[in-house]
Amino acid sequence: MIRAIAGREWRALFLSPLAFIILGVTQVILARLFLGHVNLFLMLQGRLASLPNAPGLTTLVATPLLGNTGVLLLLITPLATMRLIADERAQRTLPLLYSAPLSSTQIVLGKYLGILGFYGVIILMSLAMPLSLLLGGELDWGTLSCGLLGLVLLAATLAAIGLFMSTLTRHPAVAAMATFGAVFFLWIVDYAGHARGAGGAVVAYLSIVNHYEPFLRGLFDTSNVAYYLGLTVTCLLFSVRRLELDRVSVR
Repeated sequence: MIRAIAGREWRALFLSPLAFIILGVTQVILARLFLGHVNLFLMLQGRLASLPNAPGLTTLVATPLLGNTGVLLLLITPLATMRLIADERAQRTLPLLYSAPLSSTQIVLGKYLGILGFYGVIILMSLAMPLSLLLGGELDWGTLSCGLLGLVLLAATLAAIGLFMSTLTRHPAVAAMATFGAVFFLWIVDYAGHARGAGGAVVAYLSIVNHYEPFLRGLFDTSNVAYYLGLTVTCLLFSVRRLELDRVSVR
């Protein structure tokens, strides 16, 4: 049943022009940034040749592009997730899901997997650009894999946040604004985390960007993985709880 809901969400997403607009704009922006990184590498190539342990294509081109992709995911998440549950309420189709032999957990996971599939398309399309560098150079597969893992964890967390915000309202626009507010807070909280003391350390730990940057440097830390998984699971549990309360009120 989870697969059926995910497939339904996938089809609904691609039946609207929004998905194609997001994919098109994202790829145009990433392509422009990718060419900029490549041009910078070519400009520095002569100097890098004389340096010991000089950074290569992965450090100067591939991982910066993954970082750019992460920022774009932060920006498009409100648009991509705003309709997940809010639109079901607006169209009055949510009671139909409740009347089906589906638990709230199945509904949430189905919706979540559907939007994750869309994010997977964005990630694969952006990954094709760094892989094209293999035609004329070499890549550090360890660093690239670590950066890709970080991007997948970031996408999974953002999708869960957007889904939870969409469970709180019947208006997709309100869900988009709430998601943007939550994501923007987790993005800029890093600036407040520069304060000294235990409070600054706690605030810095909340930053969604602080946990992504080590992956881009090729540093695998289980605490960063735990942060993303913990935030993802928490948002999904809150989403299930919200639907359970909604189901009771419908009865």
